[in-house]
Amino acid sequence: MKQVPLIIFGAGKVGRALVRQFAESADLHRDRDRLNFRIVAWCDREGAVVDEDGLSAEMLTTITAAMADGTAFPWSEYGNEQDDLAAIVDVAGLDGSIVVDVTASDATVPALTLALRRGYSAATANKIPLTGPQAIFDRLTGSGRFGYETTVGSAVPIIAATQGLVRAVDRVDTVQGALSGTLGFLCTGLQAGQPFSALVEEAMRRGYTEPDPRIDLGGVDVARKALIIARTLGWKMELADVTVASLVPPELADLPLAYFLARLPELDAGFAAQVAEATGQDKVLRYVAELRDGKATVGLQAVPRATALGQLQGNDNLVAFHTRYYPDTPLVLQGRGAGVEAAAAGVHADIVALAK
Repeated sequence: MKQVPLIIFGAGKVGRALVRQFAESADLHRDRDRLNFRIVAWCDREGAVVDEDGLSAEMLTTITAAMADGTAFPWSEYGNEQDDLAAIVDVAGLDGSIVVDVTASDATVPALTLALRRGYSAATANKIPLTGPQAIFDRLTGSGRFGYETTVGSAVPIIAATQGLVRAVDRVDTVQGALSGTLGFLCTGLQAGQPFSALVEEAMRRGYTEPDPRIDLGGVDVARKALIIARTLGWKMELADVTVASLVPPELADLPLAYFLARLPELDAGFAAQVAEATGQDKVLRYVAELRDGKATVGLQAVPRATALGQLQGNDNLVAFHTRYYPDTPLVLQGRGAGVEAAAAGVHADIVALAK
């Protein structure tokens, strides 16, 4: 039986779901995979609980319950207050450790780098370290012990497919992707004739957007995902090299949130006109990330209705690879691209693959 110590950064929704998934699947991993996972450290940016023998089920439940209430966990009562994640790796790291990053911060970079330098492995759902300087991406992924599937398509294996094309020395001519469930929901609603302002408000009510929906509408999250795919293909580029067309006009970008929401109806006629123009050409609107001829672009496009992107509905993610070996009919991956459980499942799968 192989012992696999886990050090988990992040106690938010995805972190808590991941811990629960490992608790529920512990027996299966021992019987099927001959792997015994034990969480030796769990922390956020405020503190950590560490036990090299593995945190007890009672302790994990206590942390999960406290964090689920939306209150800060009293780390000092059970472990240590700290703001140095690399120090946690230094203290808690054991042979065969896997460091798991389910945060949304670049503060994890020193700790991930240290872990890989020590010979540990790492798995992440955090896009930010991978979309910083190219050198950091190269350092993390070049180790061969770094899983990052969930950074692009949640549990949809987009990174695995991209890596497979690279290993096969396929020539990738174009990649097109709908990489935001939120923007997919908006595009589907627009095509059905709903006003843009009403769709944004509905997406906010459903919890699809950040509290300020301009974070989603601005397209930067999609740009990060496009950059990760491009870099996985071997392209050398920075986030600033990705051309991003925001759905928010400049005059509304910096308004206080309440004023922005009040003025959203001003955008309805413009989007309705774009829908009508696309429909007249037997096309539909999609918010598309595209890699072509060494360039990465992100923005609203009218795409043929008969294509995979044109048929996409709701908040699914989709990526289509047009390559030497898939010249006429692209290699298409599609599935649920958002949600806490799916994100945790993608990280879970990376951890098991690294352990094996």
